[in-house]
Amino acid sequence: MTISVRLGEELEQRLESLAKRTGRTKSHYIREVLIERLEELEDLYIAERVLENPSEKRWKLQELIDGKDMAH
Repeated sequence: MTISVRLGEELEQRLESLAKRTGRTKSHYIREVLIERLEELEDLYIAERVLENPSEKRWKLQELIDGKDMAH
């Protein structure tokens, strides 16, 4: 998918400089930043949900590893 985003001049210059210094594309860094930030936001929203619903069922790591049926 292609997305068009307007960057301010300073941000564009920083991105261009980083890409040139490292030999990677600007798209590479934009993708990396999006992935990292989305993961942070997803974790934040999960944490907020847990705080809002303290009685909701929680799964222990070992239960998930063992393939516990989370639908029940």
